[in-house]
Amino acid sequence: DEDCLDHLIGDFAFAIWDPRNQRLFCGRDHFGMRPLYYHHAPGKGFVFASSARAVLVLQQVPYRLNQGRIADVLVPQLQWIDLTSTFFEGVYRLPPGHKAIVTPGALDITEYWNPSPGPDPGPMSDDDYREGFLDVFTQAVDARLRSPTGSVGSMLSGGMDSGSVVAVAKDLLEDRGEGPLPTFSAVSGDCDATAENDCQESKAIYATTKSSLIRPSLIVPGTAEQDQELMLSGYDEPFDGRFMFLKLLYREAAEQGVYAVLDGGGGDVVLNEGSYIVRLIRQGRLNTALNEILAENRLFKQRAWSSSLVRYPAHAILPGFIKGMLRDRRDRKRDEAALGSSLISDEFAAAASVASRFERMRMTFPGSPEPDYANETVRIIQPSITAGRERYGRIAASVGVEARDPFLDRRMVEYCAHLPGHLRLQNARYKIILRQVMASRLPTEVVEGHRKHHVGWRFNQEMLKRSVSEGRLRAYGLLNDLVDYIDPAKLSEAWQAFEDDGYSDIIGDALVLSQWLQEWQQ
Repeated sequence: DEDCLDHLIGDFAFAIWDPRNQRLFCGRDHFGMRPLYYHHAPGKGFVFASSARAVLVLQQVPYRLNQGRIADVLVPQLQWIDLTSTFFEGVYRLPPGHKAIVTPGALDITEYWNPSPGPDPGPMSDDDYREGFLDVFTQAVDARLRSPTGSVGSMLSGGMDSGSVVAVAKDLLEDRGEGPLPTFSAVSGDCDATAENDCQESKAIYATTKSSLIRPSLIVPGTAEQDQELMLSGYDEPFDGRFMFLKLLYREAAEQGVYAVLDGGGGDVVLNEGSYIVRLIRQGRLNTALNEILAENRLFKQRAWSSSLVRYPAHAILPGFIKGMLRDRRDRKRDEAALGSSLISDEFAAAASVASRFERMRMTFPGSPEPDYANETVRIIQPSITAGRERYGRIAASVGVEARDPFLDRRMVEYCAHLPGHLRLQNARYKIILRQVMASRLPTEVVEGHRKHHVGWRFNQEMLKRSVSEGRLRAYGLLNDLVDYIDPAKLSEAWQAFEDDGYSDIIGDALVLSQWLQEWQQ
């Protein structure tokens, strides 16, 4: 219906043929989880699909790996480089919120919409903000429950975002006489509801699933039924291999007949506090700013707490050109550290122009905060989509499931843009407004939690262990598969660290890239 089309940000791209004017109109929603991939040969053809794999099936599309994206996998900081790149030369993605008009002789791509703050509600009390937030959030969740009975579920981690989605969704289903709500969670295998170890996330999940309105499915790393091939292969992009647990959760949903799965992935973006502390300093609210800085350091136990007392005021007071110089210096150091800690060889880094790729990536992200807090809030959304939301969509689609995120509903974006900073951050506690409106709906373990210890990495760890034990993973095998891209000395050092610690993101990324190259080159 019209309301749904206006507000529901879903998993779609679209194409319309105009026979009268002999042109093809294509587009994708700004927050669509799956992009529209295309190949254009002027005067010859225009090929498009919702995955690069489908575009490459046709013989007229050349099959050439994009070496720059291979470098981006080896230096993961570069995965955010832009909104159009793919792993294949000549195959591109249509940027979010853009449309393409294709005629026999031309391809015209223009932006038709971008995230923007909604109308400023004017002065409001905190109670009014909370009431409005809950109303908009409920509408966003309700819109994403539109599916045949029993075919929609939700991710459930131990954090506020997915927990809030579940809290609202289960009540909505109960009001309709439907439910319980299927939920899907990754939990630690050595944690139970009373365990006293660092598995706060799992304990929060156990507490939430006590509700009779939830039908939980708990996935534990290292269990026999987890298919090694499913975890290691079949990814549209090698970046997705860092989220193996998502694939297991989506597969579990599909096996239960749940084909639309809600999640809270966009909460970190929509409710981000941004430059709130800097703005407090600029407004002369120094006591509040100091309390936030000290609370942040107490909570996260940062040793160099004094650096925060310098960093925030400097960002608030220093002229833009000085901050630019300091930022350039900091970025260069980060680039050097990223290259040094990666497996990429100097020769391949030079051939792939990695230095210029770092510069290009920085252009994707906002620089200094905008004077208007609402505009600053929405500016960070677009760069987060291709390396964040699209990943959920790709992994879900690989097992026949659709990922839906209520936080990226247009109504949520427009409303949250105007939230005052103190409803985003208080005493180093993030997403204050969400905690407040959900205080009576979620267990204390969730509402009072800070940084949860996510267990997703344990699934990758188990996969690496099994790969070694089954002979699938060997240092010489990785070197042979990736000889054109990696430095043997760096691999040797990383492999030793892997053997010492039992886990390594670097080795895991290399294994997934190796597997991906084998699949795509067959």
